[in-house]
Amino acid sequence: MRRPIDTAAPLRPRLPSPVWDVPDPWLADRGVELRLKRDDLIHPLVPGNKWRKLAPNLRAAVERGHTRLLTFGGAYSHHIRAVAAAGAAYGLSTVGVIRGDELADAPRNWSLARAEEHGMELAFVTRSAYRETLRGLGEGDPGLLRRLEERWGRAYVLPEGGTNVLAAQGTAQLVAELPDLGPGDVVCCAVGTGGTLAGIAAALPAGARAVGFAVLKGAEGYLDGEVAELHRRGWGRAFGTWRIEHGYHGGGYGRVPPELEAFAARFEERHGVRLERRYVAKMLWGVHGLVERGELAPGSRVTAVVTGPPDPEGPEASAAGTRPGP
Repeated sequence: MRRPIDTAAPLRPRLPSPVWDVPDPWLADRGVELRLKRDDLIHPLVPGNKWRKLAPNLRAAVERGHTRLLTFGGAYSHHIRAVAAAGAAYGLSTVGVIRGDELADAPRNWSLARAEEHGMELAFVTRSAYRETLRGLGEGDPGLLRRLEERWGRAYVLPEGGTNVLAAQGTAQLVAELPDLGPGDVVCCAVGTGGTLAGIAAALPAGARAVGFAVLKGAEGYLDGEVAELHRRGWGRAFGTWRIEHGYHGGGYGRVPPELEAFAARFEERHGVRLERRYVAKMLWGVHGLVERGELAPGSRVTAVVTGPPDPEGPEASAAGTRPGP
């Protein structure tokens, strides 16, 4: 029998990630405590929920004899960068199928440049072809899987965002790092594909709840169904411990309206924590919105999961952004 690999060894993640209390007079006046689960500090290259999702999939890929990872994402995908870095650490080749063929000959942004620096081969496809590919993967189309193998060789295929059953089960480990959860506790996270929320909700003790904040516009029903399906496939049952809020996406994925930017800037100034805008800021914006609406009752303690770091600023972002394309 092949010996299970130690996925922590090459990258040495910081686990458990720290939990920071966030004293906030506005929340305290309403009887709500806030703390941050700093998963963004797990590893500088594979941070947050990306590590938790990737670790069990890396283990499965290596134990099944794979030498290549194939995955999908957009131009600024945290997941694409994380797969590239993790693959390099484990000696696996990586391929990233990127949404938007117009990017192929454009200067690389900092995110794609970083993926290439870790050896990832980038393949740019039209947005329609990208959607069709993801749909086929979701349906388990054998013809599509065969074509992917013909194009890139045998590979362990990770879906967009890295969410599958193994990934959701990996994120469930986060709850074990919060041993004092009970009635009155609410664990919150941003929701892009549903894997992190699914894992958290499945692992909660009695009385605790999970609330996810969708970062996609128009995902009502769809994201909820994705989480329920992960529970069915990964745990063989439904859980009544969670829900998704769909009113804090800011206009859609990647959109940061002025009111969200203003909220994030105020939060950073008050608490000294820089916020990633596409996911983390929207979640915290939503938490404050629920408190304002009276939907988080006095006596609630919110643990907000910081799933990823903010984008780089200054010379680092500028230098990568001007890197010429192939």
